[in-house]
Amino acid sequence: MSAPGQKASLGALAFAAIGVVYGDIGTSPLYAIKECFRGPHAVPVTHENILGILSLVFWALNFVVSFKYIGMVMKADNRGEGGILALLALARPGGKPRGRGILLLFGLFGAALLYGDGVITPAISVLGAIEGLDYATPVFEPYVVPLAVVIISALFFVQRRGTAGVGRIFGPVTSVWFVCIALLGIGGIAHNPEVLAAINPWHAVSFFLREGLVGVTVLAAVVLVITGGEALYADMGHFGPRPIRLAWFAVVLPALVLNYFGQGAWLLAHPEEAALAGFNPFYALVPSWGLYPMIVIATGAAVVASQALISGAFSLTQQAMQLGFAPRMRIIHTSHHEKGQIYMPGVNAALWVACLALVVSFRSSENLAATYGVAVSGTMLTTSVLFAYVMRNRWEWSIPKVALITLVFIIADVAFLGANLLKIPDGGFIPILIAGLIFLLMWTWKAGRRQVTAILRESSLPLDLFVPDIARRKPHRVPGVAVFMTSIPDVAPSVLLHHLKHNKVLHEKVVLMTIEPMEIPQVPEDERVTVLDKGEGFFEVIARFGFMESPDVPAVLAAAGPSLQAEGDARAPSMRLTDISFYLGRETLIIRPRGPGQAKAPGAMSAWRAKLFGVMTRNAQSAAAYFGLPPNRVVELGAQIQV
Repeated sequence: MSAPGQKASLGALAFAAIGVVYGDIGTSPLYAIKECFRGPHAVPVTHENILGILSLVFWALNFVVSFKYIGMVMKADNRGEGGILALLALARPGGKPRGRGILLLFGLFGAALLYGDGVITPAISVLGAIEGLDYATPVFEPYVVPLAVVIISALFFVQRRGTAGVGRIFGPVTSVWFVCIALLGIGGIAHNPEVLAAINPWHAVSFFLREGLVGVTVLAAVVLVITGGEALYADMGHFGPRPIRLAWFAVVLPALVLNYFGQGAWLLAHPEEAALAGFNPFYALVPSWGLYPMIVIATGAAVVASQALISGAFSLTQQAMQLGFAPRMRIIHTSHHEKGQIYMPGVNAALWVACLALVVSFRSSENLAATYGVAVSGTMLTTSVLFAYVMRNRWEWSIPKVALITLVFIIADVAFLGANLLKIPDGGFIPILIAGLIFLLMWTWKAGRRQVTAILRESSLPLDLFVPDIARRKPHRVPGVAVFMTSIPDVAPSVLLHHLKHNKVLHEKVVLMTIEPMEIPQVPEDERVTVLDKGEGFFEVIARFGFMESPDVPAVLAAAGPSLQAEGDARAPSMRLTDISFYLGRETLIIRPRGPGQAKAPGAMSAWRAKLFGVMTRNAQSAAAYFGLPPNRVVELGAQIQV
């Protein structure tokens, strides 16, 4: 491809990245600076404090986003994909089961924190945009919350239609937003150019020296300017690192800095207005004739930011399912061309209810800001720890080099996290509560499935023993193909043993299919399916899928078909789904009672977690529906399992 073509392609991807990647961080000017001078941890509006806050904002953007994420973390790609689960798969230390378990717990909680971010972002972004109406005139104050509820509900309602059509306007809407906030910032700076002195980091240092502990607590508001930084890494697989970097340095960073400094310039000229009701330095920059159009543009940008977080929650849940941390849930692919575009009704409904609860409970972006930041700073700390493992174990960097980089990252992360922990009494407990609940569910499911798998393995029979026994006994064989879905390779699953025991018959060809999740985003097609001929008409099919893929049984059978047909076999059975019988096992869990003082069996869950696992199992999507099997070709055999 020619250089011009490459430039055009890079520019188009960068333009798209502006809409998808930077929606969250792009809407932070609506509330970030305001929160530094309002609320429980605010600082007085003085000349020195304004320059100090702006200096902190400038260097937070450049250190956390430009250096940490764009300069360093984005180098850690898992076959082109990013995100905390992709980083966790890269970071796991081989050969160290204990260290791997601790790291897994740490990374899993970091992933759970992203759900808290996904709940808060739509609420605070939409409220922050609509509050411009209240700034314009107090008449609109009673309508801010109802209007936010309507917009958020409409946003979640249209998720079922997919993001392909809406996604085409993400780039233009967000680009208009960044152009507008940059122009507003330039206008503010032009009236008070001395605000540019805040680029000097000494203003940030002197701010801490002057304010002491209060200066540290204001980091709980400063962190709002970098919310969405994790999206840079998570969306790397969609656009690649170069378009994301280009969009950041060419458009997003300059626009954000200009607007923040413009707000600071307005505060330098009007420090007394910070104490007034309805104080909002962002909308104060907007000329009176452009206020209502700007509210519309801000609302559009807030919807884009919310959409990115909702889609991210769908993708994260799909990854958790594939890695064995979540039960099967209904996934609807909304595009025939882009396999990453999915819709999950259950997740969508839960996010919608949680967002509405936040809007109705907190009623303003200022109140919601107290809940924001804990999830972001916690996830940033998790990323730093996992990245340290990647640098040392994957890249084999020297210990001093890894220690220096990690120390610098963690000092910043701990400072932000420590400041945000002060928000807990004011609502900061909400993202922690959400993350704790999600973590409990994921870890309970993982532990429960591990225990069930161990029990099923005990009730199964190794194929090396089963197939020779079939050769000796020679049960009656009927024409056709039977596919037995099993999570354990190399064994005759209990559902097969029960079928043979009760029906005393087998199909001519028996396929034992195992869907094997891999700790990589996508599996190359030439590594997807392995077919092993076990003799006597038995075949073992192992299908591998990455954590960003959905299992596709019809595609697996199509790929395995030629290997299942014997050469010269004139009676080769049909491999069409409608001609195959699928056998699935359905486990009924029975909670094993323990007497008073009786110790828990090794590897067993506590009674309350076992009950929780039972509830999750009963509400999981059926394997037949999840794998897309024809309902009239599925036979389910039940089994009772004590846990």
